[in-house]
Amino acid sequence: QVQLVESGGGLVQAGGSLRLSCAASGRSFSTYTMGWFRQAPGKEREFVAGRRWTDGNSYYADFVKGRFTISRDNAKKTVYLEMNSLNAEDTAVYYCAADRAPRLSRASWDYDYFGQGTQVTVSS
Repeated sequence: QVQLVESGGGLVQAGGSLRLSCAASGRSFSTYTMGWFRQAPGKEREFVAGRRWTDGNSYYADFVKGRFTISRDNAKKTVYLEMNSLNAEDTAVYYCAADRAPRLSRASWDYDYFGQGTQVTVSS
């Protein structure tokens, strides 16, 4: 069992930066693929970024365009999402997710655990 708790969201001006954190509990954290998703009002949840534990490969949604970076610290059981050059379209609730399988999935239904989310609001 894994529990995920996000933090670091808030209000930021367009062009600004935020770093989200996701603290995980559970002994198997280091073997999970970790991902970030987001959901804006009236829209479906969408994949943002993921990082696979087996080879450290990271993968991103096209709209990230080099602005976001996902990283993880297995010793601290924490996953980070560094977000730069934020714009109003990035406004959403951001969710951390964990997948027990070593795959590079962008589908939310492949992930076994989700956190409660943290709100990111970008003012234009």
